[in-house]
Amino acid sequence: MNMPNKRLKWLMLFAAVALIAGGSQTLAANPPDADQKGPVFLKEPTNRIDFSNSTGAEIECKASGNPMPEIIWIRSDGTAVGDVPGLRQISSDGKLVFPPFRAEDYRQEVHAQVYACLARNQFGSIISRDVHVRAVVNQFYEAEIMTEYVIRGNAAVLKCSIPSFVADFVRVESWIDDEGNVLSFSDNYDGKYLVLPSGELHIREVGPEDGYKSYQCRTKHRLTGETRLSATKGRLVITEPVGSVAPKVDMQDKFGVNIRQSNNSLNLLCKAQGYPMPAFRWYKFIEGTTRKQAVVLNDRVKQVSGTLIIKDAVVDDSGKYLCVVNNSVGGESVETVLTVTAPLSAKIDPPTQTVDFGRPAVFTCQYTGNPIKTVSWMKDGKAIGHSEPVLRIESVKKEDKGMYQCFIRNDQESAEASAELKLGGRFDPPVIRQAFQEETMEPGPSVFLKCVAGGNPTPEISWELDGKKIANNDRYQVGQYVTVNGDVVSYLNITSVHANDGGLYKCIAKSKVGVAEHSAKLNVYGLPYIRQMEKKAIVAGETLIVTCPVAGYPIDSIVWERDNRALPINRKQKVFPNGTLIIENVERNSDQATYTCVAKNQEGYSARGSLEVQVMVPPKITPFDFGDEPTNVEDSVSVTCLISSGDLPIDIEWFFNEYGISSYSGVTVVKGGKRSSVLGIDNVQARHAGRYSCRAKNHAAAVNYTSDLVVNVPPRWILEPTDKAFAQGSDAKVECKADGFPKPQVTWKKAVGDTPGEYKDLKKSDNIRVEEGTLHVDNIQKTNEGYYLCEAINGIGSGLSAVIMISVQAPPEFTEKLRNQTARRGEPAVLQCEAKGEKPIGILWNMNNMRLDPKNDNRYTIREEILSTGVMSSLSIKRTERSDSALFTCVATNAFGSDDASINMIVQEVPEMPYALKVLDKSGRSVQLSWAQPYDGNSPLDRYIIEFKRSRASWSEIDRVIVPGHTTEAQVQKLSPATTYNIRIVAENAIGTSQSSEAVTIITAEEAPSGKPQNIKVEPVNQTTMRVTWKPPPRTEWNGEILGYYVGYKLSNTNSSYVFETINFITEEGKEHNLELQNLRVYTQYSVVIQAFNKIGAGPLSEEEKQFTAEGTPSQPPSDTACTTLTSQTIRVGWVSPPLESANGVIKTYKVVYAPSDEWYDETKRHYKKTASSDTVLHGLKKYTNYTMQVLATTAGGDGVRSVPIHCQTEPDVPEAPTDVKALVMGNAAILVSWRPPAQPNGIITQYTVYSKAEGAETETKTQKVPHYQMSFEATELEKNKPYEFWVTASTTIGEGQQSKSIVAMPSDQVPAKIASFDDTFTATFKEDAKMPCLAVGAPQPEITWKIKGVEFSANDRMRLLPDGSLLIKSVNRQDAGDYSCHAENSIAKDSITHKLIVLAPPQSPHVTLSATTTDALTVKLKPHEGDTAPLHGYTLHYKPEFGEWETSEVSVDSQKHNIEGLLCGSRYQVYATGFNNIGAGEASDILNTRTKGQKPKLPEKPRFIEVSSNSVSLHFKAWKDGGCPMSHFVVESKKRDQIEWNQISNNVKPDNNYVVLDLEPATWYNLRITAHNSAGFTVAEYDFATLTVTGGTIAPSRDLPELSAEDTIRIILSNLNLVVPVVAALLVIIIAIIVICILRSKGNHHKDDVVYNQTMGPGATLDKRRPDLRDELGYIAPPNRKLPPVPGSNYNTCDRIKRGRGGMRSNHSTWDPRRNPNLYEELKAPPVPMHGNHYGHAHGNVECHYRHPGMEDEICPYATFHLLGFREEMDPTKAMNFQTFPHQNGHTGPVPGHAGTMLPPGHPGHVHSRSGSQSMPRANRYQRKNSQGGQSSIYTPAPEYDDPANCAEEDQYRRYTRVNSQGGSLYSGPGPEYDDPANCAPEEDQYGSQYGGPYGQPYDHYGSRGSMGRRSIGSARNPGNGSPEPPPPPPRNHDMSNSSFNDSKESNEISEAECDRDHGPRGNYGAVKRSPQPKDQRTTEEMRKLIERNETGPKQLQLQQANGAGFTAYDTMAV
Repeated sequence: MNMPNKRLKWLMLFAAVALIAGGSQTLAANPPDADQKGPVFLKEPTNRIDFSNSTGAEIECKASGNPMPEIIWIRSDGTAVGDVPGLRQISSDGKLVFPPFRAEDYRQEVHAQVYACLARNQFGSIISRDVHVRAVVNQFYEAEIMTEYVIRGNAAVLKCSIPSFVADFVRVESWIDDEGNVLSFSDNYDGKYLVLPSGELHIREVGPEDGYKSYQCRTKHRLTGETRLSATKGRLVITEPVGSVAPKVDMQDKFGVNIRQSNNSLNLLCKAQGYPMPAFRWYKFIEGTTRKQAVVLNDRVKQVSGTLIIKDAVVDDSGKYLCVVNNSVGGESVETVLTVTAPLSAKIDPPTQTVDFGRPAVFTCQYTGNPIKTVSWMKDGKAIGHSEPVLRIESVKKEDKGMYQCFIRNDQESAEASAELKLGGRFDPPVIRQAFQEETMEPGPSVFLKCVAGGNPTPEISWELDGKKIANNDRYQVGQYVTVNGDVVSYLNITSVHANDGGLYKCIAKSKVGVAEHSAKLNVYGLPYIRQMEKKAIVAGETLIVTCPVAGYPIDSIVWERDNRALPINRKQKVFPNGTLIIENVERNSDQATYTCVAKNQEGYSARGSLEVQVMVPPKITPFDFGDEPTNVEDSVSVTCLISSGDLPIDIEWFFNEYGISSYSGVTVVKGGKRSSVLGIDNVQARHAGRYSCRAKNHAAAVNYTSDLVVNVPPRWILEPTDKAFAQGSDAKVECKADGFPKPQVTWKKAVGDTPGEYKDLKKSDNIRVEEGTLHVDNIQKTNEGYYLCEAINGIGSGLSAVIMISVQAPPEFTEKLRNQTARRGEPAVLQCEAKGEKPIGILWNMNNMRLDPKNDNRYTIREEILSTGVMSSLSIKRTERSDSALFTCVATNAFGSDDASINMIVQEVPEMPYALKVLDKSGRSVQLSWAQPYDGNSPLDRYIIEFKRSRASWSEIDRVIVPGHTTEAQVQKLSPATTYNIRIVAENAIGTSQSSEAVTIITAEEAPSGKPQNIKVEPVNQTTMRVTWKPPPRTEWNGEILGYYVGYKLSNTNSSYVFETINFITEEGKEHNLELQNLRVYTQYSVVIQAFNKIGAGPLSEEEKQFTAEGTPSQPPSDTACTTLTSQTIRVGWVSPPLESANGVIKTYKVVYAPSDEWYDETKRHYKKTASSDTVLHGLKKYTNYTMQVLATTAGGDGVRSVPIHCQTEPDVPEAPTDVKALVMGNAAILVSWRPPAQPNGIITQYTVYSKAEGAETETKTQKVPHYQMSFEATELEKNKPYEFWVTASTTIGEGQQSKSIVAMPSDQVPAKIASFDDTFTATFKEDAKMPCLAVGAPQPEITWKIKGVEFSANDRMRLLPDGSLLIKSVNRQDAGDYSCHAENSIAKDSITHKLIVLAPPQSPHVTLSATTTDALTVKLKPHEGDTAPLHGYTLHYKPEFGEWETSEVSVDSQKHNIEGLLCGSRYQVYATGFNNIGAGEASDILNTRTKGQKPKLPEKPRFIEVSSNSVSLHFKAWKDGGCPMSHFVVESKKRDQIEWNQISNNVKPDNNYVVLDLEPATWYNLRITAHNSAGFTVAEYDFATLTVTGGTIAPSRDLPELSAEDTIRIILSNLNLVVPVVAALLVIIIAIIVICILRSKGNHHKDDVVYNQTMGPGATLDKRRPDLRDELGYIAPPNRKLPPVPGSNYNTCDRIKRGRGGMRSNHSTWDPRRNPNLYEELKAPPVPMHGNHYGHAHGNVECHYRHPGMEDEICPYATFHLLGFREEMDPTKAMNFQTFPHQNGHTGPVPGHAGTMLPPGHPGHVHSRSGSQSMPRANRYQRKNSQGGQSSIYTPAPEYDDPANCAEEDQYRRYTRVNSQGGSLYSGPGPEYDDPANCAPEEDQYGSQYGGPYGQPYDHYGSRGSMGRRSIGSARNPGNGSPEPPPPPPRNHDMSNSSFNDSKESNEISEAECDRDHGPRGNYGAVKRSPQPKDQRTTEEMRKLIERNETGPKQLQLQQANGAGFTAYDTMAV
């Protein structure tokens, strides 16, 4: 026994001991939870992993399950896979990784291995499909092409031979011939070349020319992607056939096997050659039979020559194919077995099943794919030996649970599916839920032990004591019951317990699904006691485990003895303290004995018990066999079954194939004593072969031994063949069956010749085959007749054979069933028929199925000749006629049947002449003819000959055209245009030529010119224009009259098409034509071609003439500009030429523009240097100075774009001398030397050096270094009254500079006042501090005073005097500039200096004036402010359209004028400018308000615009005038005259087109509304018209209604009382309400005459102080029946409202005129510049509103600040309260202005309605309002003045407007800018076009699409007697959004002005507003009531306002 097994056994023994001694143990696993499951593959690796050693591979395997399964990789033999360093790794996430490796590291066991992925958890294991891993080491390979030998006319197949070691990875991509043509895979099967799906090149019908070509194949490696050409070139050797050649097939090509994947294309080759070219036919065998059927060719299955191509192959295409090749010489065949594989996949149904214990389980493996070779099953990764698709488990046991897998495999791949079997809910193994514990007690009392167990099914509980079952007796009682929850409660009662009752008690719960047990000791105090032990029988070799049944307590020791010796006494015995004895591998000799157990306590009392152990020995059979060689029949054999060991008695039995031997004859069994038995067979027969088993059995065990008897049996007939006779053509079958062992092989042979004797193997052919010994001859023929031999051989004996005769009974047969025979008319002919078959044979002739009797026509003769194989019959015709063209049939008959053959007799002659010659078509040079085909004389027409000639020529001078005989149409070409021709035609066949047809005459047509224009010249005119000149083509080539020329031009050297222009022909003879081509690219070469054209078409293009346009200026600057400092006065500048395409010419020179950076802004100070090279050196520069440089390129066209400025600084140098020096006496030994810095420091001054020298002595010069920031030095220790000379130098890092002038001073006691500082000019920057020095000396100390611009200085908070005498100015402003003088004075002298202060400030606002306007541009003049001190560098011009965003444009300082281009036509613009200098941007100029030229569209005349018919109207939009601005689109609406609603026909009709309105009714009046749009606005026109009658007449004008008599009127009223009464009642209520309101309002009105009729008044709506007499005139009359267009996203109320103006003077009516200055309704948006003063009044408080939601117009603008003046005490503008709104949650940021709302002061209890008065402005209105109270006379908003008399005085009586200044009607207006610019005057516009506001950017879809819901003023009745009535008060407005004003109705988007003004005549009485008669425009009584309730706070507010004397009167506006 080896050590591991021993160790394992000991572990098992210890476990058994623990079971006996320990607590409860469950033997059945608990069932898994519902959410727990076995492993399932999420990502299973594929079958094949091929990879290159340079790339490596990762194989991923993922599985799911609960708990998560573990992934292990294994080999195919099941062993686990480990890491191989550098070659194979298993990653942490379960991937199998093959890193890239070197070729020399390849290991077959790693890189060519079959792997699998195993996933397992506690519920089972599954294994993936086989993973064939194959690493491919990059190896050099070459593809080769062999030379192919082909007979001319046959198809050739060139094969690209790829070495086998790479064949799996390399495929053919394409073929390339020697001319470089690439031949790829294609679906075109008709060409000469075809690349087959398998990669071969198929060449059809090869000819001699193909022998000169060579071919290469291009292959691609699918793993590396590498492609390469074949090493050799293949070619064809074409052989010419000498004679006829039967089809030949190479032996290796005769049988083929093809395996291809499904859904791919494949081909089956049939490489046969022959001459004549053989015919190929493909057949497919019907599966399971030998019958075949022709392959059906279709779109998917094609045949090219002999190759069969199948596209998108399917599994059904699999099978055996036969290609049959025949020509007139012979035949051949090629057989191919095709297997179309489909990917394997499997699925187990069901994937999971839960089965109860004992119930059956069935798994079905459903699989697809082809082919499928094996099906196998595994459980938990181990094979279970089942190979059927259905796995059935009859009775599920516990061990059956787990994971099952079905594997399907073929030679290429495998697939698997898994399923899980779970144990069902009834499968609940027993569980001990409650049990007794170990207990120690005194004897006497009763003991109660209890066990509770559960399970399903309900377990039974039994009890044991020390391994013996306890039965009920007088002291032991066992009982049990089942609780309500299914648990079993069992108890053991022991009455009056004794010491002997102690021991190990065990309760065992057992059911059919498991066992659970619990054991514990019961210790009873008492003496030791051992219960009786029964005899123990055990089989030798097993392990004995026994425990001593000891009672009593306490026990000190338990020992085992044998023969009074304590155990153990050998290695096999183990004794444990608890009394357990274990003996391993029990043997009889050593271990059979009586063993004694001795138990002792501490007192020495003991007890003994004996155990008798009997060891039983099982039988052991000595192996036997029947010998190594098979036994022959009739031999004798015997074997002995000998029992070498085992206890007697032994029973020996023999079995044959599992059955008892006694029943089998010929076998004897002889018993050879107690331990042997002999089996013998005296005469062995075939039936005795099989398995023989000997079974020996005794008390210990039963054993078997088996041996096989193999018997050789010679063949014997089962079915012996006999002679057979078959009818010809039937399927013959002859059976020949034999039996024997080994199984005999049955073969058939055929006798050579007609007699038996010599036989040869049957040649395998189409119709002869042998299957399982049976000979099949399909379609048996006479050739199959003869003697056949059937032979059965198995190597035992000589074998069997039988000879039979197969005879074929043949009816007559004609070898040729149908043939054609020809003869020329009038010549003799013979027809022959040969019939083969059993004689006698009779032959009859038929002609066209009628019996032919030579007696009836002596031209026919019949003769017969007897042949060996049959009969020949001949029919002779002496002289053939046309009627002999017939079908002759000969019928042969004999005893077995009949047959017939047909001869198609064709009598041939020359054709008849063609007829019906017609001209189908003709042109200038050709004519298309057709004719009828004549009788062809029974010989196919070879050709037609068309003969033609000019009409004046004879038929001997003809031209011919040959036409193929199968056509009846032809074209005669090469004719001359405009010429008369005669044409005729003849037909020709092999026999001869027909007569000529009748001739036809034709005249050819004109043609397009055939000549090219001449003398073409192309010359540049300027940079974008070229002139082309040419002359006509020669006159003879015109082919008609030339009408003109097409001149085409395009960019040279491009593939673009020519752009052609048309030029009319100049009739003057010889005159040149010319054309200027404009808008060309600068300096670009163009190609020009010209062609002439006439009425037929265009002639040929001329030759290309190429020419460049004139040079322009470069459009891009030189690039990569760079500068390098060379010295202190030189800089090198380099650059790269601009791109060639941007040069626009030939760059001649480059210009470098340079200047010091601080002077760069001044153009006059810039220097220029020209050079032709790409770099230059600038000389003579200032030292240590920053220079700015630009480079530009120059062509002949001028200077190009400048590059971006670059900057370089010159090197420093030694400085110049200090500018000035002073030496001032400070005392008798000191002198103060001061100096000014050098004018050109040429660098950073590092120090000054002061030199001093005593004059007149040879003393040395002293030097003193002074820091660079110090400008004075005090020389001390000088001698009194001795002159000293001083001079100063400055130094930079380069060195010391020039010395200053020398100055001499002499120390003295007298120190006069002197100033050491120098006069200087200081430059200060705006808002910075400035300091001016004044350093003085003197004794006594001088007094220092300053004068500023001549005025004595006095200190203030900005200016003060510093202790050193300097003057400090803080935050310098412009006014500080000027002269500052410093005065120093003491008693000796006085001195002064003067400084000049220059203040550099940003520019002040420049002057901007308008110079000119056009439709799309403005020209402005710019002039700097006179007070600017700092040099101006330039201007920034800001401009914006009325509703657009601000845009900017930079303007140079030199530009006097600037054009702003690309503006909108007819639009208002704001313009202002700022200047900038090196300090920054300055202040903004005043805003210039102007507009571009152009007006809205002008109305056309109706007759020119409208054209009416009976059911449509045509609109001629060209009749409209655009007003100077191009039209964008029209909106067309129409309605019947009696309808209210307009129907939109189109909202996007393009201009310059006509438009037809269809589907109108005849004789009906219609209204038409047209809205014309351009960028200046839109114009609306309305027309009415009547359609014509059906007959085209006009209808009469519409008649008025007939007058009704009084009686008729009363009758109508009475008949409609239900309508009249409510109407009258409603009118009465309204009239009373109006009277009450008027009375109430008149009481509180102090200005009854001030009425302003205001359309949509804004800030400019003032009263006119010059026209006080216009009291009753209205400035605007609405046209009848017109709706204003809606503005998308806004509510647009078009009804005029009447509002009340306030002022301290007489009121006038005022309307706004759109022709006025644009600021009239403008909502100024403050430009982003500082404000000056109050230029804009209060306008900066207005902010544009951007609401796009309907109903949001009344909201106050977010983030806007307003000034509100509401009540009388607040009318002082200085008391206006500012407040700011907060952002609205629905705010939008579009560029659309809205309303700026108003609000009452805080604390006011009411609400104010913020809607503008008379008309809500559209969102996109170009005439914006200053505030939302547009209808109230500018009370709240400042308005500008309008004093320009030129402001469009062209007003008619309906368009008057009045103005007052800001002291008049505009009572509270702030100051505004004046507008005196004549350019601000808009031209005259139509009377209502401007009302629509701004430009609609796009057509509006809902224009006129729904009914109008207007807003009406209630009770605004006009009172002519007392002036204007009070307008109704505005509705109160709640702050709550849910109570928003009812004026926000979405339905108010459209309203007809005519509805507001209906029936008021042309002037429109605005006093009384009439209710609309249309029901849909009225409110119901209920709606009115709700509206009144919603405004319930109105009267309260009204009273409050009246009480407070408010500055405005509340009024209600109601939408009706």
